[in-house]
Amino acid sequence: MYKIGVIADHDTALSFKSTGIDTFPTVDESEAAEKLLKLARENYAVIFITEYLAEKIMDKIDLFRNKTLPIITLIPSNRGTLGIGITDVKKSVEKAIGVDIIFEREGRK
Repeated sequence: MYKIGVIADHDTALSFKSTGIDTFPTVDESEAAEKLLKLARENYAVIFITEYLAEKIMDKIDLFRNKTLPIITLIPSNRGTLGIGITDVKKSVEKAIGVDIIFEREGRK
């Protein structure tokens, strides 16, 4: 069975704990990268990671860009958003359908 995990700072991870999602509180980018690779090997289909951690380990996240699983979704932390997550979703949608439905502009080909 597939699982869902969250890699985040302690406070953000704590907010997911009550949902039943596996949480992995992480304090630095090397630990986040290590956990991401571990979860990808351990049958996690969806991995949420805070933007603050993700921006420091984009090279590791990019390893999974063209794979079906795991789906890696960037989320804001308790400190707010950096805008990376919505930009990532926008790029994926444009790539998939050729049109920017989020900001209503034609996608580039």
